[in-house]
Amino acid sequence: MIRHARTPVLDIAYEESGPLDGLPVVLLHGFPYAPRGYDEVVARLVAEGRRCLVPYLRGYGPTRFLSPATPRSGQQAALGQDLLDFLDALGIERAVLGGYDWGGRAACIVAALWPARVAGLVTCTGYNIQDIAASVRPASAEQEHRWWYQYYFHTERGRAGLEADRRGIAKLLWRLWSPDWEFDEASFEASAEAFDNPDFVAVVIQSYRHRFGYAAGDPAHDAVEAALAARPAIGVPSINLHGGSDGVGPAAQSEGHHRHFTGPYERRVLPRIGHNVPQEAPEAFATAVLDL
Repeated sequence: MIRHARTPVLDIAYEESGPLDGLPVVLLHGFPYAPRGYDEVVARLVAEGRRCLVPYLRGYGPTRFLSPATPRSGQQAALGQDLLDFLDALGIERAVLGGYDWGGRAACIVAALWPARVAGLVTCTGYNIQDIAASVRPASAEQEHRWWYQYYFHTERGRAGLEADRRGIAKLLWRLWSPDWEFDEASFEASAEAFDNPDFVAVVIQSYRHRFGYAAGDPAHDAVEAALAARPAIGVPSINLHGGSDGVGPAAQSEGHHRHFTGPYERRVLPRIGHNVPQEAPEAFATAVLDL
């Protein structure tokens, strides 16, 4: 059942399961995914008495901006602020946060900047806060190849391509990022419906341009972006789940991420699992949440 939480800028659609008095767990999807990726995780956590909340990020599914004047920003500070606002709107003082890709970034941001609100963190691929100042430095040729879609989105051709073929691009990324996962058409379409949001393209394009300094951010988030530029440490209990077959960010990339975590931290590499960890390895993801 879809419910709605109103924040200062969004009407956030979310799905809620489990007992109202259970420990809150907020699960956050990434690009190009949707809450459907958490279905099996939620079932396991509810069986253990957890209260699970799975929001649609800005630009996805039934989530809507309240004003046409609000910039359709997908920058990291906006995602983190949305999560904090979501907790405030529902009166949740403290929750376990779990996420991957964009959702993992939002979870890391709240854990770093507002740790009193976070009982524990499950983050896929580790420390997900972007180092925008360092984005001008080239990566290895192999990594640059993996980021082709980001450079595509930097161009007007890429924006038009995403507008014309949201599903085609998303399905290709699913295959490239999770090479050992054989998902079916029904599973893909269940998530792809979320890409029909009227703000999806604008939010996605701004996100991938902002992280490289090619698009201005929303001034409302300048203070948070400044705090993130300092690369704040995460002090809450954290588990990093990294897919051993992740096609966009190989597991080796998070080997040194322990230096960004000052609290209890554990890294678990999942063999033959790609980028979409909760949908590919729901048992491992649910176990990590329960272990915190």
